Amino acid sequence: MSLLADQTIATAPPSVALVIAAATLITGGVYLMLARSLVRVLLGVVLAGNGIAVLFLIAGGRAGSAPLRGDTPVSEMADPLPQAMVLTAIVIALATVAFVLALAYRDWRLNGTDDVQDDIEDARIRQLADRDQTSSTYDADDTSITEAEEDPEAIADAEAESAARAYGMADQPDEEGRP
Repeated sequence: MSLLADQTIATAPPSVALVIAAATLITGGVYLMLARSLVRVLLGVVLAGNGIAVLFLIAGGRAGSAPLRGDTPVSEMADPLPQAMVLTAIVIALATVAFVLALAYRDWRLNGTDDVQDDIEDARIRQLADRDQTSSTYDADDTSITEAEEDPEAIADAEAESAARAYGMADQPDEEGRP
């Protein structure tokens, strides 16, 4: 019979303070990661990473002695798996922080701000949504057809206009001198 089969490891309920701390860290981290500022996203990644580490420690159960065979009875040993998972979570969080920090620095150097800009696809979706607000083709009893589906040329014109505005070419004349 093995040593582990003879003895069981006692578990204690998790500390309420640790559970509240982990929930607060993760909630604050998710809230900050949803912001448009890359510095806030960076802080959100740090908070969420620390919250996950605390969750792993909670899952590990009570503290115990070093898990070395022969030195400590099995019932008094600490579980080494959650400790290894915390180290892994710390490494992943550090790599993610380094990546977001590099993105924020690059965005600061290019644009002078750390806010994430809207891209062409965002502008196109916003225009399609604006056109569909007062759609005359909506029928509650049938499938709705949007104005964009009725007029594919309008979509192409909107995309070209959006691309021109995004690249700062909206006021420049074309080949024939027209703006």
